[in-house]
Order: sequence, then C-alpha cells, then structure tokens
Amino acid sequence: MEKSSIFQRIPPKRDGRGTIVLAGSIAQRPARAGHTWVFLQYLLGLRRLGWQVLFVDWLDEAMCGRPVGESRHAKYLRSVMERFALEDSFSLLDRGNGQVVAGLPRHELLREAQRSALLLNVMGYLDDEEILATAPRRVFLDIDPGFPQMWRELGLADLLTGHDDFVTIGERVGRGDCSIPTAGLKWITTRPPVVLEHWQRRHECDQRAFTSVVTWRGPFGPLEYNGKTYGLRVHEFRKFVELPRRLGRPFELAIDIHADDERDRALLEENGWRLVDPVEAAGDPDRYQAYVAGSFAELMVAKHMYVETRSGWFSDRSACYLASGRPVLAQDTGLDGLFPLGEGLVAFRTLEEAVAGVEAISGDYESHAAAARGIAEEHFDSDRVLAALLSALSVS
Repeated sequence: MEKSSIFQRIPPKRDGRGTIVLAGSIAQRPARAGHTWVFLQYLLGLRRLGWQVLFVDWLDEAMCGRPVGESRHAKYLRSVMERFALEDSFSLLDRGNGQVVAGLPRHELLREAQRSALLLNVMGYLDDEEILATAPRRVFLDIDPGFPQMWRELGLADLLTGHDDFVTIGERVGRGDCSIPTAGLKWITTRPPVVLEHWQRRHECDQRAFTSVVTWRGPFGPLEYNGKTYGLRVHEFRKFVELPRRLGRPFELAIDIHADDERDRALLEENGWRLVDPVEAAGDPDRYQAYVAGSFAELMVAKHMYVETRSGWFSDRSACYLASGRPVLAQDTGLDGLFPLGEGLVAFRTLEEAVAGVEAISGDYESHAAAARGIAEEHFDSDRVLAALLSALSVS
C-alpha cells in the first residue's frame, strides 16, 4: 500500500538533525507513573544520545473538568518535566483551541517541529494538523500492537494515515507466525528502551512478593477480526488467578480496577492476591521505581491480543523490573528467539508452567536476579535500542 499523507507539508527551513519531537500522553494520565515512564525512556534516552528533545501532549476541558492549564493533569506534567530537567522541552496543548497552556509557546513549538529530524507520534496521539504538517518526517510508534492495525483493517479508526514510517514494539509483526495484519505497510520493529542510569540494580529486597503494576481493562475493548475475538489483560489474568492459593506465597498487584469490576476484585482477593492502590504505591516516577525495585520479582500477564497473535510484545514495565535486577515471569507472547529465556526471564503459557516458573525463580533467586540485569543491559539498554531504531529509520 502506498504511504499517504493527509497533511500538507511545510518545507523545513534548515536541516534539523538536532531535535526529535515525541508526541505522547503523560498529562492525560496523571499519577500513572508506569505510563509516564514509557515516554520518559524515549526522552531521556534520546537526550543521552545527544539529541535535543521536545515532548508534546494535549488535554481538553472535558478530560480535566476545569480549564486545562489549571488542572491537576497539567500540574503533574510540569512536575515530571521539572524532575528530569525537561522543563524547557515540552508543550501542553489545549485541544479545544490549539493554544499552548504550559511549556514552550506554540510559535516556538512549530519552529522546533520544523527543524526536527522526525516527530515520533506514539499511537497517533497528536492530531494537530498544523504541527504534523510542519514536521518534515512523521513516524507512527505503535506501543499497543494489534489494535491500530486491526482498527484500520476493520474500518473502525485509522491512526496510521498521514505518517511516513511505521514502528511497532510487536517484534513479530510482519512475520509468518504473527497474525497481526500489516495493513499493507512496512513495519520497523523495536523493543521498549530503558535508560539504565535511572534503573540501578538493588541487591536488597523489601518484600518476598511477586508484583506488578496493572490496569485491569485499559482504554480499548475486545476486537473481532477474521473470525476471532482478541481480548484484554483481564481475559488472560483469570486463567492464572489461582497462583497465590496454589503456591502459598505473596502476590501483589498495584491495580487500577474500576468499581464495576467488583466481581473480579473479589475473585482476586479470594485467591490470595494483595491489591494496593497504584497511585499510593507508584503514583509518581520515583515511587514507581521504588515499588519495582522493592519487589521480589514480577508476574507479567499480557493482553489476550498480544498472546493470541504471537505479537512478540514485551512489557516496558517488565523491562524496568529486569533493569532493577528483578526476575520476570512473563506470559509468552512469542518471546522464544527474541530474548534469552530460562534464567532472569522465564516464560509461561499455562497455569502449571507459571507455578513451575515461580518455584524456579524462588529456588535460585540470586542467579535469576543477576541474569535479569544482564538481559536488560544486553537487550533493553536505551543506548542500543534507540541507536538501532534511528539507524533503521536512516537517521544519523
């Protein structure tokens, strides 16, 4: 399929190999620090490689319930940017009128976008036509593989048109053993970067629990495609709900679960899961790091979409656990051949394999913890991941 653009290009004034613009959604999800770190890894990692970075986010009054610039959403974004010395490297748009309510003014944002080497548009979050038209190159970055491709094929939504290049963290997208459609596009595959200087290995462990920080359902509903229904994390988690009861050891979730899912909450608690408030446990970037580092290991349960399609998806959160020297017991999404499995990173498909994985990690913890950090250094180091991505995009 020929790549097309719905935006009229504005010719750049000069070569712009000094700046990369990242469009994302930190302000849209305040106090959800795992989501925040998704974007920080790119911003801090690209800065380590010598790039100027500019983060673009947007809000509207319907989302905030009050003027955008006065909202807790805007305050959260400002605090995150200041925490990482990015206070001069972001713009927050009021989607209602297109004005910048925090950070770099709109005319400076447009100037920097025009000078940029590329604009990384995560999940097509940015739809401001003037900014997109100004950028000389627009790259769609897919962090939820399967959904944007199937939405387009089904005619439900098209987030892809208007971009020049297409990147996904679904490392098997485009391979014969992955059932995610390519939508006729050439996909560059990558993996979640981790800026290792911000994720040092901690040798001491505050607790003995397998933990995770999860959203029970997320913003998207299940999809029917080619006669199959592709579901969410909740649909997979129920398969493994017996783990704490079976093993008699602590499992804890910092879980964002809606009040309407009270039956699922009760099911988790009946089977021995400790449930904690994700905002209290991990509501800002520093607390999130501390929660991950204070865990014994992570249990990573994936969305049904990722598992059923053999997407090769790996969690950005799990990469942070590995970098902190915390082993990861990961539901298999087609990981074999992508990462070393068995020590530090243990994959499972069934409840019995999950039980065996917990016992293996617990039985030789120090070896698994050391291997976890080694996997992060070899496979998720932002210096390597982002340099490889820019090389694949022919950006020097």
